Amino acid sequence: MSEDARLNTAAAAAPQADLTGIGVVAGVAARPAMWVRPRPALPTDGPEIPESDRESQKERFDIAAATVAGRLDARAQRAEGHAAEVLGATAALVTDKGWRRAVGKQIDSGASAELAAARATDTFVAKFEKIGGLMAERTTDLKDIRDRVIAELRGEPEPGVPDPAEPIILLADDLAPADTAGLKPELVQGIVTELGGKTSHTAIIARQFGIPCVVGAGSALRQIEDGQLILVDGESGVIELEPEADSAASRAAESAETLARIRTWTGPAVSADGTRIQLLANVQDGAGARTAVATGLPEGVGLFRTELSFLNATAEPSVAEQTALYREVFDAFDGSKVVVRTLDAGSDKPLAFATMPDEPNPSLGVRGVRIAFEDDGVLTRQLDAIAAAAEGSGAEPWVMAPMIATVDEAKWFGDLCRERGLKPGVMIEVPSAALLADQLIEHVDFFSIGTNDLTQYAMAADRMASGLAQLTDPWQPAVLKLVQMAAQAGQRAGKPVGVCGEAAADPLLACVLIGLGITSLSAAAPALAAVGVKLGEATDEQMKRAAEAAVQAPSPEAAREAASAALSDARA
Repeated sequence: MSEDARLNTAAAAAPQADLTGIGVVAGVAARPAMWVRPRPALPTDGPEIPESDRESQKERFDIAAATVAGRLDARAQRAEGHAAEVLGATAALVTDKGWRRAVGKQIDSGASAELAAARATDTFVAKFEKIGGLMAERTTDLKDIRDRVIAELRGEPEPGVPDPAEPIILLADDLAPADTAGLKPELVQGIVTELGGKTSHTAIIARQFGIPCVVGAGSALRQIEDGQLILVDGESGVIELEPEADSAASRAAESAETLARIRTWTGPAVSADGTRIQLLANVQDGAGARTAVATGLPEGVGLFRTELSFLNATAEPSVAEQTALYREVFDAFDGSKVVVRTLDAGSDKPLAFATMPDEPNPSLGVRGVRIAFEDDGVLTRQLDAIAAAAEGSGAEPWVMAPMIATVDEAKWFGDLCRERGLKPGVMIEVPSAALLADQLIEHVDFFSIGTNDLTQYAMAADRMASGLAQLTDPWQPAVLKLVQMAAQAGQRAGKPVGVCGEAAADPLLACVLIGLGITSLSAAAPALAAVGVKLGEATDEQMKRAAEAAVQAPSPEAAREAASAALSDARA
C-alpha cells in the first residue's frame, strides 16, 4: 500500500470530531440526522413579461400567496401557545399589504411573479437588516414566505421541515418560525442549526416543545449527512458525531424521563428545601394572557409587552383604546400580579407614532422611556390608561420603564406612577442601571432585569447577530455580575428583583439566578414547567454555590460547567 493510500485509509477510519454550538434547550437526543427540505433556487433574472400578461402574473401571485397563507393559518389553528402566535404572525406576513404592493410594482415593471417575489423580498430584507435587532430577525420570516410562495408558483414541494416516518434530529442552516412552530416532538427529537442565538424563534419554540436544541453550530454542521447517527446535548451544546450506541441510548432515556416529569409538572415552584419561587408569564395581549392562564403554570405576569400590540398602529391609540387592551390582560390574571412594561418603542420595535426617524444607531438611540424625554405625553397617557384599567380590576398592576439609565430618570418615572396610584419599577437592561442599583432602588418599588438587552449592552454585541452569539450568551460572567449587583441592591432595600429575559427560561440558569438573589422568574408560559422541575431538584445552598461558581468563571462554557457541578454536589 502506498503512503498516500495508507494515510487516506487512516483518515477515513479516524472518528469525526464532535461539534459545539450554543445549547438553548437542555436534554439529550440520539437519532439519525435529517436536513430540512431544500429551499427553491431563486430567480435572478428573466425575460420581460409583456404588459398584456402582467395582470395574469398578479393573479398567479395572489393565488399562490393565498394558498401559502391558508396552510399557515391551518397550522396555527392546530398549534398552541407561542407556536400558534408565530404561525399566525407569519401567515399575516404573507398577506402584508406593503410586501404585496412591492410585488405588484415589480410585476408592473415586467418581472414574472417569481422574480417579483424575490426582488420585493430583497428590498424589505435590506431595510430590516439596516434597522437591526428584532426587525433584522424578521428577515428569516420574509425569506421563508418568499420561498414558500415561489415553490407554490412553480408547483414544487413546500420547503422546510420534512415529515419523517421515524424519530430524527433535525438539521438546518436556520429555521423559519413556520418550520419550528409546526414541529412534531414525537418525531423531531432534537434540533441543530448553523445560525441563531438564544432568543431566536427556533430556541423559543424548541423550549416550548421540550426538544433538545443547539444553535449557532457553524458551517461545520454541513459535514453531517442524512441518516447519520448523532447525539445532541442541549445543555452543553455538544453534537457528538459518532456516539457509542449503548451510552447514547442510556443518556437519551434518562433525558426522556426528565421530559416526562416536565410534561406532568403543575407547580408551584419550590426548591428542594421548600422555598417558594414565583414563576410568571411573559405576554403581549389579552389572547396571550388567556393562553398563559390556561396552562395553569404562571402565578401572574412578569412582563406585559405593551408595544407589541401597537406595532401596526399608524397613530397613537387613545387612552380608552389602551385601557380596554390592558384590562383584558388584568381580567385574565384576576387576583394576580401583572407587571406592565411601558412602551419599549424604537430600535427593533419601531412604532409609527413613537420612533425617531433615521437614527444612525437605533439600539443606542431614542428608544424605550427616552421617547418621553422631550414630550412625556405618550408615557403619561399610557400610565393614565393603565390606572384606568386597574380600577375595579382584581389584578395587582406593577408598572416598569425600559431603558432607565440614571437615578434622575428613576425618580422621575417613580413620581409619575405614584401620582396615579401605580406601583413603580424600572428595568435593569442598561449597565449603568446595575452599577447604580442601590441609588435607583430608593425611588422605585422593584426591579425587573431584561437579560436580553442587558447582555447586548454589556457585551457591546447585537443580540440578533448570529456571528456574535458567543458574546450575547446570558451565561457571560460579566452579565451575571451585573445581575448579582441588582439582586443584592434589592435584598439590601428589601424590595423584589425579577428576571424577565429569555435567561429565565433556561432551567440551569434559572437556578443560578435564584442563587444570585432573584425573587421571581418570568418567561413564556410553556417554558415554566422545565424551570420548575429543575428548581425543585436543587437546595437553596446548591443554588447559591452554583451562582457564585458561575460568576467567578472565565467564560460562558465554564460558567455552565461550574454551575452544573455545583448543583450535582450533594453538600447542603
